[in-house]
Amino acid sequence: MAAKISVVLVGVAVATLCGCGAIPPTKYYQLQVPAETNSTAVADPLPINLLVGPLKGSHLYREDRLVYATDSEEMGTYMEQRWAAPPTEMIRELLLRSLRASRRYAAVNLVSSSARGDFVLQGNLYDFKEVSGSALVARMNLQLELRETKTGDIVWTHDYVRDEPVNGKDVAAVVAALDQNAQRCFNESEASLIQFFTSRPKK
Repeated sequence: MAAKISVVLVGVAVATLCGCGAIPPTKYYQLQVPAETNSTAVADPLPINLLVGPLKGSHLYREDRLVYATDSEEMGTYMEQRWAAPPTEMIRELLLRSLRASRRYAAVNLVSSSARGDFVLQGNLYDFKEVSGSALVARMNLQLELRETKTGDIVWTHDYVRDEPVNGKDVAAVVAALDQNAQRCFNESEASLIQFFTSRPKK
């Protein structure tokens, strides 16, 4: 059964008047915060301190405007339809909260000058956009990699690429599909990460 999607409209700017008429209101959207998968802590969490590093991406995904494209890869951004935060920052924050909510690790924190961890999870957001063509879809392309802090080696990678069908023709429907795609990405990536940690030889 598909997870319930909750896309939140976080603000509408008050329209002001100018000589040519009313300025269209700006709408802001955010992705659903992952719910905790367990009501109580996992009996035996992995003894791993995990750090979540920054996500790289083009300047389009480091700004707050929603991105659209066509099958021919012509791209643009909406002026009055925006994210509550740039996608690279928003997805990083939700990935952090999702990993914490799983309660599978001793600790999960953002990379900072004071944070210490065994592994750093980082990546590159290549696509997070509406794509119109024969069908309207919400495309997400995220590459994640895990670096062991002691050796500096990349020990795990995961590529997530999916076009989620959009059930509707307005921007809100696109956002709902992007949200569903992101939740699917978090679930799939976390399952792969857990499999890596539980199958690696104990040192």
